[in-house]
Amino acid sequence: MARKVVSRKDKAAEIEAAAAREAAAPAKKATKRKTATTRKAKVVEDVRKKLYWGVFSQNLKRVAVFEFDQKDEAAARAEELSKGGKSPHFIQKVKEEIQLE
Repeated sequence: MARKVVSRKDKAAEIEAAAAREAAAPAKKATKRKTATTRKAKVVEDVRKKLYWGVFSQNLKRVAVFEFDQKDEAAARAEELSKGGKSPHFIQKVKEEIQLE
């Protein structure tokens, strides 16, 4: 196996060329890291929701909405819509936002 012989002049020229490339390259900006003190706290809005019974078709389309205490009426409506070989309907809880005044 033959070893490659590198003279000191070649090594010095190589180092000078690398230094010249670094000097010619544009300087990179240091990025500022965000700290906990610079972050803004999230503002939590007061959102109120109301619970309803929804009657849905097989395609997940809402057909009717009933107050939460009217579960029997919602079940009767779903059964009525399912009669006669039509697609089955079902009831499910639905949460909706209410407006605060």
